[in-house]
Order: sequence, then C-alpha cells, then structure tokens
Amino acid sequence: MISVQPTPATAVVAGAGIVALLAVLIRSVWVVARNVVTIAHEGGHALVALLVGRRLRGIQLHSDTSGVTLSRGRPHGPGMVATAAAGYLAPPLLGLACATLLAFGHITAMLWLTVIVLMAMLILIRNAYGVVSVLATAGLVFAVSWFTSAQVQAAFAYGFMWFLVLAGIRPVWELQRSRIRGRAPDSDADQLAKLTGLPAFLWVLVFGIVGIGVLVATSVWLLPLTSWFAHRSV
Repeated sequence: MISVQPTPATAVVAGAGIVALLAVLIRSVWVVARNVVTIAHEGGHALVALLVGRRLRGIQLHSDTSGVTLSRGRPHGPGMVATAAAGYLAPPLLGLACATLLAFGHITAMLWLTVIVLMAMLILIRNAYGVVSVLATAGLVFAVSWFTSAQVQAAFAYGFMWFLVLAGIRPVWELQRSRIRGRAPDSDADQLAKLTGLPAFLWVLVFGIVGIGVLVATSVWLLPLTSWFAHRSV
C-alpha cells in the first residue's frame, strides 16, 4: 500500500482527464456519476462538523443525487460556518489530495485510502440508498485496486482524481442556476448568507474560485504540457 509506483505517461494522465471531463459533460453519465460528488460533498460536511466539535446525527444520500448531513451543536458561529462551507469545497480539495498522492507515486495507496474513507463514512449513512451508493463506489475502487494490473490502476486513479477536480465545478454552476430560478432557497450558499451576513452569490463565487483554482493548479502540476509539446516538436 505504501509502495511507490512509476508515474504513467503524460498521454495516460491526459487521457484519464478527458474521460473524466466527458463524464461531467455528458448528461446521461453525469446523472449517475454525480452520486460520487454527493458522497464527497456530504462527507465534507461530516468531516468538518467533527473537526469543529459538532455531534453527527447521520448522513442521507438520495437517488436524485441530493443529500443531507445532520449534526448537533451551536446554530451559529465559526464552527457552523465552516461546516456549511465544506460541502462544495470538498470534491475539488479531495481531488487535490488525491493529486498529491499520485504526484508522489502512491497510486495504490490513494485507491486504498479511498476505500477506507468510504467504509468509515458508511457508519454514518442513515438510509438504504445511501448505503448502496457508498458500497457500490467502495466496491468499484476496491475491485480495481485488487484485481487489475498496475496500468489499469494508474489510469483509474488518475481518472478518479480528475473527476473529483472537474466535478467540483459543475455543481457550483448548477447551484447558481437553481438559485436564479428560485429552486434552492435553502442551499448551502443561502445558509452561509444567513450565518455570515455576506451575499449568497459571494459564497457561490468562493466555491467556484476554489474549484477552478484547484483545476488549474492540478493541471499545471500533473500535465507538463510545455515539455510535452516540446518533445512532440522535436
């Protein structure tokens, strides 16, 4: 698990990114893959709630890819603000954490840590669909890490990482579109607006800036495009 694997070719890294991008852009794929984003989103709420001393009551994941994390504690203050803000920030930041492991060659470790985190999260799930969703995701990652070759593991790990990074952006756009249409009066951004007095759109902007920033940073880090184009031109 802690062994270091060789970094795959740039074409593999880029190809995994293209596949992840298609999963985000193609609606029929996105409506299924978005469940992974919901798991990360609610997991972010839950993790920060624990870190700031709130008591978790449980997590529910629904078939429409919505979710809710219930916790007990002070209804106001920095802890509640951090908990509310964590959801939309979690997918891209988790993607960045995965990118860090991959950059240092810990491909198998990344996959196994993903399984461990999902199984720990399973303890907090309070509805049947949520249990199935988390188990299916953990089962897929486990199967790839246990039964496939190193090359397949690398391609999957990079694809999973790119998906978290890219999929952290689309929900922010969907959130603002829903807010404009009046369909999300109790969104995380609106709750943060009530907690802090700052406009909800400002929080949407923060979510978007973080997501785009992580995408740019990860791309520059893992895709040495300048050297790749230089090599192609020789």
